[in-house]
Amino acid sequence: MRSPDELYTVILREDEVPAGLPLVVGLTGFADAGGAVGQVSEYLVDELSHRDVVVFDNDELLDYRARRPVLFFDETRLTEFRKPSLALRLAQDDVGSPFLLLTGYEPDFQWERFTQAVEQLIARYGIASTTWVHAIPMPVPHTRPIGVTVSGNREDLIETLSVWRPRTQVPGNALHLLEYRLTESDHPLAGFVLLVPHYLADTEFPSAAVTALESITAATGLLFPTDQLREDGREFLAKIEGQVEGNAELARMVGTLEERHDSYMEDNPLRSPLMDEDGELPTADSIAAELEKFLAFRRGSDDDRSDR
Repeated sequence: MRSPDELYTVILREDEVPAGLPLVVGLTGFADAGGAVGQVSEYLVDELSHRDVVVFDNDELLDYRARRPVLFFDETRLTEFRKPSLALRLAQDDVGSPFLLLTGYEPDFQWERFTQAVEQLIARYGIASTTWVHAIPMPVPHTRPIGVTVSGNREDLIETLSVWRPRTQVPGNALHLLEYRLTESDHPLAGFVLLVPHYLADTEFPSAAVTALESITAATGLLFPTDQLREDGREFLAKIEGQVEGNAELARMVGTLEERHDSYMEDNPLRSPLMDEDGELPTADSIAAELEKFLAFRRGSDDDRSDR
């Protein structure tokens, strides 16, 4: 295996980055229900002061055919190539506290080498802790706060914040591997999995981004500007409520999800808010069918509005 440090270019030296900072990580490409990671990454990069510390090599890590970059065409010629980015940045939160932020695409290739590269950077810049977030679609209602499952070795966060602790097999992503390696070395780490309503998985759900930022704050003490996201979330939920109220089948589905959720949160014997009274999880097919019905209804509502 080639040296992991050949995967990236160093922009800021060790003496230009304060030691002992927390690292926040969010990579797009895996699930990202409700667009949580994408929204948070864009929001932090757009809203916070930051400088590039390390830039990873796209040609080593990215499958361009799977995630084709955007080019702009102006009448007779190409005018811009929007280059994908996977970068470590030195940023400041809303009150000026510094932290390191790793955002961009999930690598398509060389996961072991990428993991070793991040481990190198953690040692190189004296990073004190790592926090990462992602979001998955689950049969939970939009009318309740978004729950999280917490993994890693931060027992304080697991005890206070983790609402669902399953024993199961999951499809892995690059950050799962990073978490696995870092916990092996006892590096302080917390992974937050947001449980996003399955029927909103393919939307940009602002409340999911707010929950992601709140989770990062709980793990790091960093403070982030969320007023605009919260306002967007209120408007988004108001539209969803209007659509649910106008469709009896959707209303029944949401009501059932609410009952299961509330029973679980009230220490009902149900092992999970996702299970029915027989202890069974909804099948992937049933979730997909409900999601398709919801999206079909949304498309019909949008068409009706456009005809007015």
